[in-house]
Amino acid sequence: MATRFARSFGTGAIVARAALAWIRRDPRAGELERTNFHGRTVSLAGGPALAAGATLGAALGAPGPAVAGAALVAGATCGAVGGYDDVVGARPEQKAAKGFAGHLAALRQGRVTSGVVKIIGVGAAGLAAAALLSADPRVRAHPGRAGAGALRRGADVLLGAGVIAGTANLINLLDLRPGRALKAGALIGAPLAVGPGGGVAAGTLGAGAALLPADLGEEIMLGDAGANALGALLGVALAARTGPVGRAVALAAVAGLTAASEKVSFTKVIQDTPWLRRLDELGRRPPTA
Repeated sequence: MATRFARSFGTGAIVARAALAWIRRDPRAGELERTNFHGRTVSLAGGPALAAGATLGAALGAPGPAVAGAALVAGATCGAVGGYDDVVGARPEQKAAKGFAGHLAALRQGRVTSGVVKIIGVGAAGLAAAALLSADPRVRAHPGRAGAGALRRGADVLLGAGVIAGTANLINLLDLRPGRALKAGALIGAPLAVGPGGGVAAGTLGAGAALLPADLGEEIMLGDAGANALGALLGVALAARTGPVGRAVALAAVAGLTAASEKVSFTKVIQDTPWLRRLDELGRRPPTA
């Protein structure tokens, strides 16, 4: 078990760092530069690098081929559609549509925005990954699933899809300050990396740990590519280790936090809560540096 953890964690870290170096050497790397909230120039290269490292590390640490397939589908697809939104969504004609409601309004007008592509892609990835998980004998043997009929299995797949897609979106909502999404991912992933089946979370954590210093130093940012892939893989790790009740509880928590984000600013809550503010600022580059 320890060997699998180390192998998946190490793979995630090595691949993420190698991918970051390769992307930043590309002649077109300048197209990924953005200005962050401090007015500093950062690179979106961290997103695809995180997606690549976390996906491969998670797949390598999976306890079986079905779970590995779920990790590959969720991480690669969410990373790809998130990356598409990062690049295409920055175009002037795309910026008018804001939020879920804005993208749906544009769709009703006959315009397919990059945000709609991402929403559909993340949802489809969650559904496909949850369906793959349902084929794994270890997952099917979880208490509450044994002997389940087709209707119950279908509901279980839908719950799993909701957890995977919902976690992808939630982590993306937190990616507003350097290191915040990766810290949140570490808090969620650490307990999931313990015990049998923890390799999926371990690979994800390895990639995040490798890129955290550059994220905190405001050299890179995750963007939608990295944040969506990170959240989706944590969702896979969670769905693979819980039964229907656990998935329902997780989905309710994710849905509740997502709904709350429409009413209150997570950044304001963090700033107004001393211990959260200290955790959020830990390791971050000073504003005046």
